[in-house]
Parts: sequence; structure tokens; C-alpha cells
Amino acid sequence: MKRRHLLHLLAGVSAASLLAACGRRKPSTAALKSGAHVLALGDSLTFGYGAPPEASWPVKLGELTGWQVENAGVNGDTSAGALQRLPGLLGGASYDAILIGIGGNDMLRGVSAASTRDNLVELVTQARAHTPYVAVLATPAPDAMRAAVGSLSDAPFYEEVAKAQQALLVANVYSSVLSDSSLRSDRIHANARGYEKVAQLLADQLKSAGWR
Repeated sequence: MKRRHLLHLLAGVSAASLLAACGRRKPSTAALKSGAHVLALGDSLTFGYGAPPEASWPVKLGELTGWQVENAGVNGDTSAGALQRLPGLLGGASYDAILIGIGGNDMLRGVSAASTRDNLVELVTQARAHTPYVAVLATPAPDAMRAAVGSLSDAPFYEEVAKAQQALLVANVYSSVLSDSSLRSDRIHANARGYEKVAQLLADQLKSAGWR
């Protein structure tokens, strides 16, 4: 009798766990319409350093999606600089989605990961107050040796921030492109082909997330 009671109890727990898991599924995201106004906030990788302006990934992403992607990338910018710029951008326009790709210069300049993470959290917080469509583009941790052998990997704090702030994490896009020497204009920037690849990988991930 005890064995039968235990089996029934375990079956009940399994069924309850399954129902709970179903309840935790994130609701599907409605796709952004063609012509949606999208802000791309970032540094030189967003700006498109190393390629003509028309080859930057925000331009290419707009061509792939039909969105109006505003390039707010600034060469040499840091997470602190982006945090200073964002209120003015949000106050001057209405955006349907915001893509945040910043932090590479923080790492190159030795800014602590904690400070960069705090700035990213505030950037995402402000962005999510403007629109629910907020994505964080992970940047690889600077590593000349890993770059040389084509195995760059994202700095871990991007995933931490995205999870904590309920933002979409766009992972392994910059890392995969900058790991390929044929897609780079220099040690830390893409070339025109590289930015086109960034746009395609980004568009693919946004499609998987239901944004398009």
C-alpha cells in the first residue's frame, strides 16, 4: 500500500511540474511592422568603423527587415557615455525597438566589469521604460590569442544583464564575426563583409525571437 501511494504521489508531482513549466512559457512576441523605428545604440562596431557608412550593420539590418534603423553608434564610446546619451535620444523620438551594443571600450580601457554591468542595467531599464522590445548585443572579451585562433567568446556579464532585466540577449554575433580574420578591417573591427554578416546573424536571431 505504501509503495502504491508513493507512486501515485510521484505521478502527481510530475504532472504538477509539467503544468507549472507550461505556465512559465514566455508569451509569443508580436512581430515589428515594416517601417518600425529602431534605435541602434553602441560604439564603433555599431557606427561601422572600418567600412563605408552604407555598409554599417544598422543600414544592412534595415535593408533586411524593412525597419528604419537609426545608427546611434559613436566611435570610442563606453557604457557610461551611452548612458549619458540615451535620455536625449529617447526624449527626441519614439522607438519601437532598441538594440544596445556597448561595453567593448570599457573592457579595452580596464573599466571594471561591475561598473559596465551596472551601466548596462541602467541602459536596459531606461530602454524598457520606452519599449518592451529591447535587445542586448554581447561583445567579446578582448583576447588577442583567442582572436588569432578564431575563438572569441562573449563577455559573461551581457547574459547576466539580459536575464536580470528581461531583455533579449543577442549572443555570439560579434564574437563569431570578429573571430574570422577575413571579416575584420583591423584587430577589433569588422569590414564591410563583416558588418553584413553581423546584420544577417542579428536578423536571424531577432526572427527566432519573434521580432520579425
